[in-house]
Amino acid sequence: MAYSLPMAVMTPALPDLQAEMGTSAAGAAWSVTGMVLSASVATPVAGRLGDLLGARRVLLWVLAIGLAGQVVSAVAGSLPVLLAGRVLAGVGSGVFPLAYTIIRKGYPPERAASAIGLMSAMLGLGGVLSWVIAGPVIDHLGWRWLIWVPAVILLPGTFLARWALPSIAGEPGRGVDWWGALLFGGWLTAALTALTQGSSWGWTSGPVLGLLAGAAAGAAVWAYVEARVTDPLVDLRLMRLRGVWTANLGSLLAGFCLMAAGLLFPLLIQMPEKEGFGFGGTATDTAVVALPAGIAMTLMGLVNGRLDRRFGGRAVLAAGAVLTAVGYVILIFWHTELWQLVAANALRGSGLGMAYAAVATLVVAAVPVSQTGAASGVNTLLRTVGAGLGTQLTAILVAAYSLTRPGFVLAFTVCAVLSLGLLAVALLAPRRVKADPAARPADEGPPTAF
Repeated sequence: MAYSLPMAVMTPALPDLQAEMGTSAAGAAWSVTGMVLSASVATPVAGRLGDLLGARRVLLWVLAIGLAGQVVSAVAGSLPVLLAGRVLAGVGSGVFPLAYTIIRKGYPPERAASAIGLMSAMLGLGGVLSWVIAGPVIDHLGWRWLIWVPAVILLPGTFLARWALPSIAGEPGRGVDWWGALLFGGWLTAALTALTQGSSWGWTSGPVLGLLAGAAAGAAVWAYVEARVTDPLVDLRLMRLRGVWTANLGSLLAGFCLMAAGLLFPLLIQMPEKEGFGFGGTATDTAVVALPAGIAMTLMGLVNGRLDRRFGGRAVLAAGAVLTAVGYVILIFWHTELWQLVAANALRGSGLGMAYAAVATLVVAAVPVSQTGAASGVNTLLRTVGAGLGTQLTAILVAAYSLTRPGFVLAFTVCAVLSLGLLAVALLAPRRVKADPAARPADEGPPTAF
């Protein structure tokens, strides 16, 4: 949770950061963009390194680097130092695929879905809690505490990881595809920079179009190389498996539907009331509306294992998509009372909690145990990309209508349609994905630490 918080929590602090650092709005925005770029590259790379060198070993390094980045960011006195710290902190997002690997290799198979579901719920809960704490922290403590809070949470988490986690063996003798990692980082950085800066540079501007063209060319070269190396960073053959590509597409859509509301709700609640639209509320009002979604996501993560065993990941993903769509449909027609927002947000949070858990369970169960880290790393990356797209596209939609009702209605409609797209993805997913029987030898019991 300490690593999913900083990804979104800095956005409301950008005006304060800009004023203190004496930079432009675009310069301040790189405090968010830099971490997103770093996390996007580090997540699949860390997952693959965990498969090769041992998940616990790599996890402890990732935790140390990420914690150092949080501290550097919190004490930074200039923008370059802050950006360097945020890039280091982004490496910490590698905890997610590494944790999935440890769960799959070291946990009883019948309980793995519950553990993965709770992990996935924490990923979404961090984003929701960022809306809850951002306003009060900025108002009373200052924007730097938005970085100190997750760092303080992370410190005991690091010691617990060193003390409690079992040693998970890697696969010695296999090399790391560093060329693949370099190419992957290059084209992904170009693509995400274009997406995050498109609204400020102009979507048809030369730099944005050039970055997109370079990203497409880089992706083609990367795919060519990955298809020909012995041990690729990302095995593209696995990405074509039905259980994998449906889970990845589901992650992209779920990330969009989660973070789109992260922009829409604060704007709607804190807008001055005019002609029956807007609430003129405070950051505390935003927190009240956001909190039910966080609670619902956590509860759905806790019960995911039982639902998965009884109905299967596909059915859980479909149910989550329906709840998410219903929540957004309510917002299309009813958004003039705070209780309407709270009710819709609770439904949306429940649905996304189920969806986040289901896609993680599906992708982990669909791949060989030796590819768990890399596959779940790509899956987590796509959530991040989807989240970025959600904030960017909804910002464009509401800005196009000058923050009036039609813009919000259109944005809620887009999210409802994409939620139905998530339902279609669920129907295309395998009915029941069987875990790789080689994932855990029959005579190996659960580690004592668990």
